[in-house]
Amino acid sequence: MTAYLEFEKPIAQLQDRISELRGAADGDDVDIGPELDRLEAKSAALMKSTYASLTPWQKTQVARHPERPHFRDFVENTFEEFVPLGGDRYYGEDMAIMGGFARLDGRKIMLIGHEKGNDTESRIKHNFGMGKPEGYRKAIRLMELAGRFGLPVVTLVDTSGAFPGVEAEERGQAEAIARSTEACLALPVPMVSVIVGEGGSGGAVALASAERVLMLEHAVYSVISPEGCASILWRTAEKAPDAAQAMKVTAQHLKRLEVIDKIIPEPVGGAHRDPILAAQNLGKALTQELESLCKMTSEDVRRMREDRFLAIGAD
Repeated sequence: MTAYLEFEKPIAQLQDRISELRGAADGDDVDIGPELDRLEAKSAALMKSTYASLTPWQKTQVARHPERPHFRDFVENTFEEFVPLGGDRYYGEDMAIMGGFARLDGRKIMLIGHEKGNDTESRIKHNFGMGKPEGYRKAIRLMELAGRFGLPVVTLVDTSGAFPGVEAEERGQAEAIARSTEACLALPVPMVSVIVGEGGSGGAVALASAERVLMLEHAVYSVISPEGCASILWRTAEKAPDAAQAMKVTAQHLKRLEVIDKIIPEPVGGAHRDPILAAQNLGKALTQELESLCKMTSEDVRRMREDRFLAIGAD
């Protein structure tokens, strides 16, 4: 059963009423069909209207929903023939950032992305999607491999930020993030990045410095979390909703600011309510982008990427 968020309480109450009605009528001859139809139509309309007017903070909550599809879900439902590749050839393996060869609509690609996990055990295994230096160095290795074999790169970004632990700093976290960003910008092959959940800080930018950056409809992308921003500005995380509003973290804001290029629609109620449809929408958008990018020369791709980032913030 889908977990309801705080702002979804009216929808949850309607769904509870529908379940109670079904349970009370089970084995009874009373015709509750019309009443059920009315309540279900009301619930669907309420869901649609609620998700059509989400605040930035509410979108942040949706992007963090525990049932939202992650990298492995998209691997299963969007791509074919995924062959995982591990290790950075310097230190070890980082399960927060995964990658390998795959096919998208028959096209060979290099797929890289963050994996958060979907239960306690897998979240610990994948470090909640917070990459360590070896994860970013693995991403660099895979990008260089893609360049060598002429494969376009697709990245799926979903992280609250790079891992902030002391051991990560000791192993050169900042340098690894900078090198990964540099590797994205220097790629001789097309690159498309998609923010599928949270795009947090340098941990996201390190895999999202592409010539085409897309976002799922209810994803968020920012230099710092709303809670972190609120803690700095107001000394309390309770101001996170105000921070989210001011930071313009949503796909809709970022599209208007030309930080991203396209918004991929999600099923009504968020990607977690229909992961397969969300994966299909993602696949269609990626196929369309790669179709045009793969016709370009390496020099044109690099120039497009350079122009894109130099134009951000320009008058």
